[in-house]
Amino acid sequence: MKTHLPKVNLDQRKWHIIDADGAVLGRLAVQVADILRGKNKPVYTPHLDAGDFVVVINAEKVRVTGKKETAKEYMSLFRLERRARNTEPLPRCAPKNPEKLILHAVKGMIPKNRLGSQLLTKLKVFKGPKHPHAAQKPEPLKSRGLIF
Repeated sequence: MKTHLPKVNLDQRKWHIIDADGAVLGRLAVQVADILRGKNKPVYTPHLDAGDFVVVINAEKVRVTGKKETAKEYMSLFRLERRARNTEPLPRCAPKNPEKLILHAVKGMIPKNRLGSQLLTKLKVFKGPKHPHAAQKPEPLKSRGLIF
C-alpha cells in the first residue's frame, strides 16, 4: 500500500485578512496557525506546506484575558543566556511593538522545524488598519465559528 501525497498547487494560495480589533490573543493565534498550516483545506498533510497567506491588521487592539496583562513576560535571548533583566512585561512590550505579541503566539503554535520557519514567512502583521498587500486582494476571513 502506498501513501497518497496530494499535489499542492502553489499558485492557488489565497490571501486572508484578519482584523484583530478586540480579538483575544490566543484564540486569534490558533485560527491564524491553522490557516498557515492549511488545516482548513482538504489537501492538508502534516509535513507539507499547503496553507495560505494571512494579513493581520490592528495588532495594537488585541486583548488578553486573565492575569496575563500583569503576569506574562516576554523574554529576549542575549548571547544564548536567559537573564532576568531581559524579560519584559506585557504592558511595557505591547505599546512598542504589538506585532511581536501576535508573532510570538503564532510561532508557539506551529512546528518547531524548517517547515515552521517556512510557514511563519506567510504571516504579515501590521500595527494599524493599513497594509501594503492590497494588490494581492486579501479576502476577509469567513466566520466559520471563529471568534474575532
